Formats: sequence, structure tokens, C-alpha cells
Amino acid sequence: MRLSPEALEFIHAPDTIDFVTRASDAFFEYARNSNDVVVGQMLSGRYVLGYMKAEKFHLLEEALGAAFISSVSVVLGLLDRPALDAAGVSQVQSQPYLSLKGRGVLLGFVDTGIDYTQDVFRYADGTSKIQYIYDQTAGGKPPAGFVLGHEYTKADIDAALASGDPYALVPQRDEDGHGTFLASVAAGGQSEEFSGAAPDAEIIAVKLKKARPLYREKYCVPADQENAYESSAVMVGVEYIIRKARELGRPVAICIGLGTNAGGHDGYSVFEEYLSGVSIQKGVCLCAAAGNEAEARHHTGGVLRPGEPPGQVDLKVGENAGDVYMAVWNTVADRLSVSVRSPSGELVGRVPARPGVSLAADVKLVLEAARVQVEYHFPVEGSGGQLTVIRILGATPGVWNIQLHGDILLNGSYQVWLPMTGFVAPSVEFLAATPDYTVTSPGSAVGVICCGAYDSASKSLYAKSSRGPAWDGRILPDLTAPGVGVGGIYPYGPGSMSGTSAAAAVLAGVCALLLQWGVREGNDPAMGTYQIRAYLIRGCLRRPDMAYPNNQWGYGSVQLMQSFHLMREL
Repeated sequence: MRLSPEALEFIHAPDTIDFVTRASDAFFEYARNSNDVVVGQMLSGRYVLGYMKAEKFHLLEEALGAAFISSVSVVLGLLDRPALDAAGVSQVQSQPYLSLKGRGVLLGFVDTGIDYTQDVFRYADGTSKIQYIYDQTAGGKPPAGFVLGHEYTKADIDAALASGDPYALVPQRDEDGHGTFLASVAAGGQSEEFSGAAPDAEIIAVKLKKARPLYREKYCVPADQENAYESSAVMVGVEYIIRKARELGRPVAICIGLGTNAGGHDGYSVFEEYLSGVSIQKGVCLCAAAGNEAEARHHTGGVLRPGEPPGQVDLKVGENAGDVYMAVWNTVADRLSVSVRSPSGELVGRVPARPGVSLAADVKLVLEAARVQVEYHFPVEGSGGQLTVIRILGATPGVWNIQLHGDILLNGSYQVWLPMTGFVAPSVEFLAATPDYTVTSPGSAVGVICCGAYDSASKSLYAKSSRGPAWDGRILPDLTAPGVGVGGIYPYGPGSMSGTSAAAAVLAGVCALLLQWGVREGNDPAMGTYQIRAYLIRGCLRRPDMAYPNNQWGYGSVQLMQSFHLMREL
């Protein structure tokens, strides 16, 4: 889709925001009758990437109703905080009749970019094993069918590497190093000192653009948090990887090492729904990190019952915590309203639950320099449930008490989430926190392989690895992979990482080996995420003293060689 210079100027303006919504008649009718929306592109033929001015965004929300909240971008962050032997990769690489190293397979990364000059991403002749880099942060030459960013081909990268000043030709850099590290773990070339899980696989890397100011404000993202990205940018990145894989005629495993606590954790958001659709495609495997929230004290929940006192959610806030965002979710059968009491005892009385795009309450406290905002969204598209957002702007230290009132109660269950680690002050936590229901999105999406982390040295679960279930009851994570002290390459050289994003990178490499065996070598030509998930679950290692599946380990720890042994027995 070619846009006019005026439309491109509109898209790049600092007061423009983007969103992804379902391609519905109601949306296209609004777009036709309004001059407010610029349609950028279609994703998977079912979703629309659109742009409009921030001050007019409420008009679209009003036109499409309360359900539109599931289309609003959420803000994601990075999930970080001898792996290949433990995962059964080294055995599969060296087994003479398998000898799987990812040949003919692509590995895709939507992350902070990639340091393409590292030796692990170059062949012996100096050329690159990176097929494409899509830099969403740059201007210039967008990929065909896309409206933002700059695309660098393998020819561009090879020319840069052959020059004396590579960044003069391909200026994309990974300033953080997270994307470079994950790519090295999954697809780094093999040498005497290092090997990625799929060293012969080639790479497509997407450098994500940062979240726009409106979304940072909406989710109260701290000013010092640099790695905040919109779900719409992730969706565009995944779409790019899928299209390039089709053009090259190769299978692809995609690693998503980012997450968010925003959303219902039930697979119903537009973001999760899009990824679920991608996961059923032939020759595509989606791997997502479970998150590192088990010990963060960012989740609580409970059950309200008719005739009993309101539910109590106590939030401890430390000094200089800034703004606090909180999301309360309840089921379709119930309607809740809230009241808020500050540490000094000042009460924001029960705010009636009325759906709409405007704030239900915006109260400046008298005795404290804080402001309390409440908004309700129901019925949310997909689940039909209710989202209640509470913002405490300039939160004063002490214990804040949120009361949950049951206006209509049948089910009574509710879940409450703070933003994930790094997106809320470290001193903010629930007093009655629970480690369950802490798998971040998109790990909670239906169809993706959700990966937790364990320590391959001690054979124990990584303490921070997020726990399930999903709010709709599904067991999460699906499985675990080595995620403690995983070795890899940063832009500055060798290093290590602990967390579920590192585990997801190991898993993505494992999936690339299965795609080589199944699709490239013809053993299972229709292989995709669902088949790979089944093969891996069957081969997982399980402790005899533990019942499986469970919401810490899923079905166990991945062991690829064991999966092949079980295939042989079929």
C-alpha cells in the first residue's frame, strides 16, 4: 500500500498514535465518513493498522463502543533478568543420522535489533547469515507493503561488512543488546568457543520502534524506562517476518522475548488473537517467554460473594514511586465498582460502573498531592468481561486500599495486575500478592508455545519464572527450557543472561531444528506450532516426585533428543 507524502507526514507526526483493530464493517464505515483515520496496512488479512491524532482517538473509541478497548495497543518490555546439552540440542546436532543444525530454516526476532557485525552472525567468508533487518526506528526505505521503517537486505549487510565503515552503509545498531543476545543463543554460528542452538539457521531481525508518548502516559510507564514497545509494533514485526519467510520459501521459528501485564491474560485481546492466527500457519512456529513475574508481587486476586463485605486490595507504595497503573479484571457474569482510600484515610467514594471512553472519576485529593482516576470498560470484546483501570498519579507513600464492590455477582472472581517489573516503581507491590496468574502476554496467547525457565545446573525452577494458569484456566507455561546463566553474545562480547527470554531463545532454536527435520527434510511437511508443541511436550523430562502438567513447569523441561527417541517408538 503506497501512501501519499501527506499521509506519511501525518503518520510520523509526534501527536499521532497507531492502533490495530479487527477489520470490521463498523471500522471501515467510520474511516470512510471521517477524515481522522489513515489506514496503514492490513495484517494477516483480518486486522487493520491505523493512525490518528491522539486528541481525536476518543472519537473512534466512542464510535466502536466499549469493545474497542481490546484493540488499543498495550506496552511491552524486555523479559530478562551449559544450556544446549540440557535441552537435548547438542545430542541432536551431533547424532549422525539426524545432524540437525537448522539448515534451510529461518529464525525471526522482534526485539531491540541486532549487532550484525558480530562474528557469530557471519560465515567463514565474512558474509552475513542475516537475510533481512527491518529497522522500525529508521526512516528511508520501508519494506514493500509496509509504511514505516527501513529494510536492509542481505546484499546491503554484506556490502556493509565488506566496507571499512559498516555503519555508514547499514546504520542499524542494537543499543541495548537484548536482541543480539537472543539471536546468538538461538542461531549463533558454530565455533570452538560457541554455538547457537540452530547454528546453520539464518536470521530475520526486527528492531522495534519505541512506544509513543500517549501509550506511555496511558500505562504510567516510568520516564527512565527506555525499552517500552507497543503491541502494534510487535504485530507489524511478526507480519514482516512471515511475509519474508514466504518469499524465501522457508519455514521460520519466531522468538518473542517481550511481555506485558496489560490485558486479561486469557488470549482474547487483538494482540493475542493475531498471534494465535499466525501460530496455525504451516511452517511457522511461535515461541513466547512466560515472563519473570513470580516473585514481583504484582498480582493478586480473589472471589466476591453476595452479602459479604467488599473485596479488599491493599497496595503498598514507597517513597517517590511516581504514577501507578492498576488493572482489575472480572468475568462476563459480574459487574464491579470501586472505591479508593489513601494512606492518610482520604476516601474516593464508590465510583458507579458505567462503560465509556471518558474517566468515570478524576479526583484530586485534598490532603495529599495525588490524583485518582478510575475508568470502566465493559463488555470487553472476546471474553465479554469487565476491565477497571485505576491510576494513582503522584502516589503518596503508604498503604492504599482499593475496595471492590459487587454490583452484579454470579461468578465473583477477579484478578488484579500491576505493570510488570521495570514498568512500575520497585517499591510498589500488593500486600496479599500471589505468584499464580503471572504469565505475561503474549505468553498467554492460545497457540503459541509458552516457555518458562529453569536452572540446568541445579535442576530447579528459576525462581522468577512466571506461573500460570491463564485466566481462562489453561495450564501455563507449556514447558520450560534452560534460562539461568545462559551464555551468549552481546554487542560488547560474550556474556550471560537469566530469565525466560533467554529460555525462549533456546526453545526457538530447538523449534528450528524440528522445522528442518519436519518441513525441509520432508518428515512432517505440514509442521507448525501445534505439531512442534506436541512433539516437545511428549519428550519433556519430568521429575518422579511431581505431578504434571502444573503451573510452574508446564509439562516438564524440554529435551529434544527424548522427543526423537519417542518418535522412533511410534
